[in-house]
Amino acid sequence: MLTQTTSRVLEPSDLDAALAVLDREPVANAFVTSRVQVAGLDPWRLGGEMWGFYEEGMLTSLCYAGANLVPICATPRAVRAFGDRARRAGRRCSSIVGPVEATTLLWRLLEPSWGPAREVRAHQPLMVTDRMPDGIAPDPYVRRIRKDEMETIMPACVAMFTEEVGVSPLAGDGGLLYQARVAELVGSGRSFARLDEHGKVVFKAEIGAATPHACQIQGVWVAPEYRGRGIAAPGMAAVLRYALSDVAPIVSLYVNDFNTPARRAYQRVGFQEVGAFMSVLF
Repeated sequence: MLTQTTSRVLEPSDLDAALAVLDREPVANAFVTSRVQVAGLDPWRLGGEMWGFYEEGMLTSLCYAGANLVPICATPRAVRAFGDRARRAGRRCSSIVGPVEATTLLWRLLEPSWGPAREVRAHQPLMVTDRMPDGIAPDPYVRRIRKDEMETIMPACVAMFTEEVGVSPLAGDGGLLYQARVAELVGSGRSFARLDEHGKVVFKAEIGAATPHACQIQGVWVAPEYRGRGIAAPGMAAVLRYALSDVAPIVSLYVNDFNTPARRAYQRVGFQEVGAFMSVLF
């Protein structure tokens, strides 16, 4: 019998209740929702456990515990329960990421045993749009990457990841998991780029998470020698057009608050801030 408040690892039979929680915030939860819709709650397929927090017998909050630790619709009481569980289990994730308030509290609880972090990004604006911009024409040279172009797109993906996260995705397993993820996005038609006349990537971005309600653009990158030439905004407009027409009615992304050029480009394309995430990197 469930006590007044309790937390536990969810099972496949809890799928409908978990999806109901995820659907409360379809934009902020797009990343986890997209995984759950494909894999269910089986830890092997999901790539991690889904923890649930119950109040008065009702599932009210979630926490995804996989490569990332992600609090979802988490109340302060739920965060404390998730923090206790995470501290007992020990750190297995490479980052904690989620809405600012819940993630700030979770990190405060975990820092004494999990710290120090390699980097804390305390404020990453969450931005959304549901329409094409006025005054920014989509770059006609941005297109889907084909399956036979993995060798073309992979160096740009590695460069973006290393620049963004601060470590190479090729470390550890030699990049097998990262290459598989890139191949998955290419294979599903969610990897986009503009190539120059020599076949080198000038601009790239992916639609990394997708649900019927919302999708999330990630991995936005302009080759260093092409920066400052106004490539990012038209490139984003092109990816946005694909996203709105083929994937979901709402498109989101989150960005580091210190990345002023990127934030300016996204605003030009019509993205507006609706909240903020926080990331703790290990």
